[in-house]
Amino acid sequence: MPHKTGKPYLSGLCLVCLLSLSACHTYKSIPYFQDIPSDTTSVVYTNGVPVATSAFKSVVIQTNDILNVSIQTIDPQLNDIMATNDIANASFDKSGNSIDIPGYLVDKEGMIELPLAGKIKVGGLTTAEAKEQIRLKAMQFYKDPVVNVRIANFKVTVVGEVARPGSYLINGEKATILDAIAEAGDLTIFGMRKNVLLSRNENGKQTMVRFDLTSSDIFQSPYFYLKQGDMIYIQPDKSKAAATDGKLTRTYALIGSALALLIVVASRVR
Repeated sequence: MPHKTGKPYLSGLCLVCLLSLSACHTYKSIPYFQDIPSDTTSVVYTNGVPVATSAFKSVVIQTNDILNVSIQTIDPQLNDIMATNDIANASFDKSGNSIDIPGYLVDKEGMIELPLAGKIKVGGLTTAEAKEQIRLKAMQFYKDPVVNVRIANFKVTVVGEVARPGSYLINGEKATILDAIAEAGDLTIFGMRKNVLLSRNENGKQTMVRFDLTSSDIFQSPYFYLKQGDMIYIQPDKSKAAATDGKLTRTYALIGSALALLIVVASRVR
């Protein structure tokens, strides 16, 4: 029997080609840092030229921050007293369960109140500067105190096209936008990697910044390192709407087929 190469065969071949081209185009929009050569090891590139990353600026303590403060001395009894932080706030873990955050709340005057040491102004200081202020005050009551200070409620929010949208408590202060995205489980296949939005409120002023995750320019941005309360939004691309519409179309088609089948069965029963 001769092999037929009619229109159905040509149509199928064209469809395969179109799908292949579409798949290639889609993949090109997915990888991060596309301007970095594939043989790069430890050098950061921008437009093919090695550059330095953005300098980290220490986080400044603000009103409503919760500080975890520890003061260690040679006296075990005093250590027990200082080990008891206030329960300053309630938050939620990744499963939505309520959790308490131990620490000292910075009041509207920028003060915290510690056992024995009393009130200390820390608002407007970095944690390193606050650590020194607390150490100087503690020296009046303790012998050779060792002080540690960290922000206990360093929280960022990631919403939009990520695997696990929500608010996250970040360990440490040197967190980047990539750290926050990793906490949220990375972008979905529908997330726009070239149009990531960061919203930041500083001193009552709202700042909006956009990032392109496909470019290494992100490492030079002064907003690369996050601050307390930052919000990151991942916008869906057009294929998300197309996929949703296609799913709805298939659903409606199945419903229509089921109704048609019911009508046929009902007419035959009669």
